[in-house]
Amino acid sequence: MNVETIYAPDLSTSYKLPVFLGRLPAGFPSPADDYIEGKLDLNRHLVKHPAATFFVRVSGDSMLEAGIHTGDILVVDRSLEAVDGNVIVAALDGELTVKRLSTRGKNIRLLPANKHYQPIDITEQQSFEIWGVVTNVIHAL
Repeated sequence: MNVETIYAPDLSTSYKLPVFLGRLPAGFPSPADDYIEGKLDLNRHLVKHPAATFFVRVSGDSMLEAGIHTGDILVVDRSLEAVDGNVIVAALDGELTVKRLSTRGKNIRLLPANKHYQPIDITEQQSFEIWGVVTNVIHAL
């Protein structure tokens, strides 16, 4: 999975949407104002560290089983320390990629979430840098 575009978050505006109380049936309800719990600012829920957060649009299918699809936007936090099992954005030999981090002792691997792709073993001869930890995925249904 490759990174197509990188975006910085725009926190200059606040767009708050209504949040409805209780469970929402999958039918065709008509929610009444009596059930509005408050307003929801997605920046507060998706961007924990604004100065260290960026968004990337991805392409490819190597992370399908992790729920990441072509065209999705990932919320990436550079302030978080990547640990074994995190989905990360990494620069590998000059190319940005999205994979799951696997660390075993001094061995580092980048694991795809699609059985049609092979893990990538990171060697000392490669240029490798973790750009950040993926904290959320935004995609249309």
